[in-house]
Amino acid sequence: MKRPRGAIRYIIRAIGISLALLIFLGLVLAASGWNAFGQAPNGERLARLERSAHWRGGAFANDRSGWIDRQAAYRDLLTGSATTRPEGHATVPVQRTNPATLAHLPASGLRITWFGHSSTLVEIDGKRILVDPMWGTRASPIGWLGPDRWYAPPIAIADLPPIDAVVVSHDHYDHLDRDTIRALDRRGTIFIVPLGIGSHLAYWGVDAKNIVELDWWGEKTIGDLTIVATPARHASGRLGSQSNQTFWAGYALVGPQHRVWYSGDTGFLPEFAEIGRRLGPFDATLLDTGQYDPAWPDNHLGPELAVEAHRLVGGKTLIPIHWALFNLAPHAWTEPPERILAAARCAGVRVATPRPGESIDPATAPPATHWWPELAWRSAAQKPQRATLDGNPAHRVPVPICKAASDDSTRAPDKNIM
Repeated sequence: MKRPRGAIRYIIRAIGISLALLIFLGLVLAASGWNAFGQAPNGERLARLERSAHWRGGAFANDRSGWIDRQAAYRDLLTGSATTRPEGHATVPVQRTNPATLAHLPASGLRITWFGHSSTLVEIDGKRILVDPMWGTRASPIGWLGPDRWYAPPIAIADLPPIDAVVVSHDHYDHLDRDTIRALDRRGTIFIVPLGIGSHLAYWGVDAKNIVELDWWGEKTIGDLTIVATPARHASGRLGSQSNQTFWAGYALVGPQHRVWYSGDTGFLPEFAEIGRRLGPFDATLLDTGQYDPAWPDNHLGPELAVEAHRLVGGKTLIPIHWALFNLAPHAWTEPPERILAAARCAGVRVATPRPGESIDPATAPPATHWWPELAWRSAAQKPQRATLDGNPAHRVPVPICKAASDDSTRAPDKNIM
């Protein structure tokens, strides 16, 4: 049966209109977010990247490759937890950070204030270091599209005390926010970043003299505090064409009296033990605990391997971060702390769980408390997060699962997923 010519013209017109709308939407997205994408390294900055031992074939690469089961990843998006973000009664009990508390340095020499996700203020031996600050409304280059934050920042940037340095682990949007960087730059500070990220900062107006770019094991001294970039297993990029054109790292903050290690976003590395030998032991570790999935086990540590990383670097108090602000993975939003507490009990590891906005001294912080609501979650036995050793799914990092971690009866694992 032949279609009437009018119907054919209508179909062609509809297709044309749809394509025009898609092109228009693309232009709007590009115009509204283009500057926030940042700028790829070029010139002398690119030449310096190319001299790094980790620059291979035109991009940065991990010493240990990663693995992704893409089919399972898509499936998990459909079958993941129904409580990936706070809703209804299950809100995040944020504690407003008191500017008066931060106005004076801690008498003990060490105080840590977690603002949610990875944003953390570390006051250590007379210096204030702001870690991966994220005050933006979305983890996105576009203000009206992308993962939205669940609550307002516990303190305004204007109410922060003077900051000696900002450290950035990598350039993903949940860790590097253009407007946050610009606001901090207006206050006056230096930015310590992995190789290549200085290109974004310079593009956004930060003076070159205030940008310090480091390769792994590179360091910057501020007074008697030394900040060392440490190895991580991750990726980078704010635009498809920029993938892995900038580097990623964790940081050790080494003072005369105290030491703190921030893992950055990372998969598991046996080389964490070398960080401990060279720079530890650490009074506190800030560890990549949330936003994980077994289908991409090498992108983030997850709870059980965060405990193992803490042990390898010689940590005293573990503070789980990278959770409780954005929905970036298909697990219950309360699952990371539940699982890390279970794993920590098995390993005899001390954990502190401050509320977003709360300041603690890691040495005197009270035992970890369950300030989050009780929701269904998957245990390590139900859905293990096991990194690969070398990108081969047949070669997995051994993760000991003790009975307390797999059969924790003190909370509520998801009884519907066995």
